[in-house]
Amino acid sequence: MVQRQVPNPAELLDLMKFKKPEFNGKRRRLDSALTIDDLRTIAKRRTPKAAFDYTDGAAEGELSLTRARQAFQDVEFHPGILRPAPDVDTAVEILGGPSALPFAIAPTGFTRLMQTEGEVAGAGAAAAAGIPFTLSTLGTTSIEGVKAANPHGRNWFQLYVMRDREISYELTRRAAAAGFDTLQFTVDTPVAGARLRDKRNGFSIPPQLTLGTIINAIPRPWWWYDFLTTPKLEFASLSTTGGTVGELLDAAMDPTISYDDLAVIRDIWPGKIVIKGVQNVEDSVRLRDAGVDGIVLSNHGGRQLDRAPIPFHLLPEVRTAVGDDFTVMVDTGIMNGADIVAAVALGADFTLIGRAYLYGLMAGGRAGVDRTIEILRTEIERTMRLLGVASLAELEPSHVTQLTRLVPVARAASEVVVR
Repeated sequence: MVQRQVPNPAELLDLMKFKKPEFNGKRRRLDSALTIDDLRTIAKRRTPKAAFDYTDGAAEGELSLTRARQAFQDVEFHPGILRPAPDVDTAVEILGGPSALPFAIAPTGFTRLMQTEGEVAGAGAAAAAGIPFTLSTLGTTSIEGVKAANPHGRNWFQLYVMRDREISYELTRRAAAAGFDTLQFTVDTPVAGARLRDKRNGFSIPPQLTLGTIINAIPRPWWWYDFLTTPKLEFASLSTTGGTVGELLDAAMDPTISYDDLAVIRDIWPGKIVIKGVQNVEDSVRLRDAGVDGIVLSNHGGRQLDRAPIPFHLLPEVRTAVGDDFTVMVDTGIMNGADIVAAVALGADFTLIGRAYLYGLMAGGRAGVDRTIEILRTEIERTMRLLGVASLAELEPSHVTQLTRLVPVARAASEVVVR
């Protein structure tokens, strides 16, 4: 029979600890975000539709992005037991320098549109975390401005080859002069992808006021206050700023870029050079043989060719083809630190985060980017401990199975076992 007693007030006080209230609204909402998806929810609430959709959306039916994220969800981990890992080392040596975590902030265009701190927030957060920051050709902070925000950390520059080649050459020289150590030569954007959300929203740079945008702005006065009281939103490295995103890209990019352009840029650039936007095994091998320092398996976040290959699915075959001594990085679809762990286990030397960083930026500026990095750090460390590995070097393909959803028809019956 249960023995009952009159509650003892002293014991009740021991059981009930009141949480200290947080009066800072930004800190409170960021503390409530436990995942990147949580940051996305906050970002959507705080950002006008056109700007949020530009960040969140992809090309056409958005199948490439959906499949890339699904590929990471379709992972089965295989932990080792009785292998204590109370302390884990997440540091990595990448492209001749250190990174405290196995990811960098990816290049993103029009970043001050999402939140007025823009690339300065990203570069500052990267510096504090000890990871590289990548500035886009279409960035809204100058090369020199990013260097000032991250004076002692690692800065990378993402280069588009423009129709006017001299623009690209001059940007390359400026980045080198500012001490950027790695160039991401991007090859997957000969023309703009069909980003239908932007077209439906009438999205342009700079944003145009319409009745719809005004109505959408009413519950988000803070965004418009920032937008209207800070320096004009424009490209920091380009002079052309007017038009839709597709129009701007089509006017600037050149579908005739080739290995000859790569050779010219390599002659100009003194640091490491990686090719971003590689989407098959054959190109990976050819680029290795051409002597570049590495590649990024990427379909541009699903923003260019819809139904493009899934970078995470390509990774094991590419790693086998290029060997262990060639740098292979991965982006597109990463929303969790476990995604990064899975990529490293299957052969990636490093990863890049784009939308995950921008969700944090939109949710809370610099503090939101710090929160993104902290969430991913925590997820990486926890996943490693649960797998029983103390360092990234201990991760092996045997730790991961890629569960199968999309199988080429010719291989489906004879070669692939569906788990």
